[in-house]
Amino acid sequence: MEERPTGYRAIGSFVLIGALSGFLSGLFGVGGGTVIVPLLVLLVSFSQRLSAGTSSASIIPTAAVGVITYALHGDVDWVAALLIAAGAVVGAQIGVRLLHALSEPVLRWIFVGFLVVVMISLFLIVPSRDAELQLHLLSGIGLVVLGLVTGIASGLIGVGGGIVVVPVLMLLFGMSDLVAKGTSLLMMIPTSLSGTVANIRKRNVDIPAAIGVGLTACVTAPLGAWVANLVDPRLGNILFAVFLVVIIAQMTQRAIRASRRGR
Repeated sequence: MEERPTGYRAIGSFVLIGALSGFLSGLFGVGGGTVIVPLLVLLVSFSQRLSAGTSSASIIPTAAVGVITYALHGDVDWVAALLIAAGAVVGAQIGVRLLHALSEPVLRWIFVGFLVVVMISLFLIVPSRDAELQLHLLSGIGLVVLGLVTGIASGLIGVGGGIVVVPVLMLLFGMSDLVAKGTSLLMMIPTSLSGTVANIRKRNVDIPAAIGVGLTACVTAPLGAWVANLVDPRLGNILFAVFLVVIIAQMTQRAIRASRRGR
């Protein structure tokens, strides 16, 4: 049975995590799982498994608020989002099964490796505000496959999937960075719902924590989306990469300690 945090310190931690993840969600078009999962581990001593399940649940309201903000500016491709979500809903179920089949040390290392890949991808992306997605049969199939992979990542490590979808939509599908972010947030809602339902059945979600983080994130997500329209996308990538370096260092240290203890 996982130890659940209590008291004002835990509440303050949930608010802090929610505020930071919400802002980054709006700014980068991600669900915030890359922030929520490691901070739940580092600040409130959640296990990697519980952090992933709780993160998935808290992402839902954040993504909903974020997508509304992007949609008001016309920065959402609704058809692409539905195609990605079709694959992601199935993939999320696979990811949750893997989450409960793998050991805690393995889950920690998978998450660290995922963050490293994300950080590298930030320097490979050349953001564009003018690019457009050309939708046809092959690209449609590609979007569904992208959704399947994204869903597995979402269920397994507790991210909304935007951290995968945004760079792929830009690099492989020729979508502008703002539309990629808005589309990512939209597909994230059914994806996270699918994973959350499965995690709740397995009692792998801390409901109070998910509510606290999710509702706080809703407040700062519109601010992040507003800033995304003002900040040069290259600068945004660099700032996010710096943040990830700090998180990777902390998570790697914990993963090494957990591996030595055999946990």
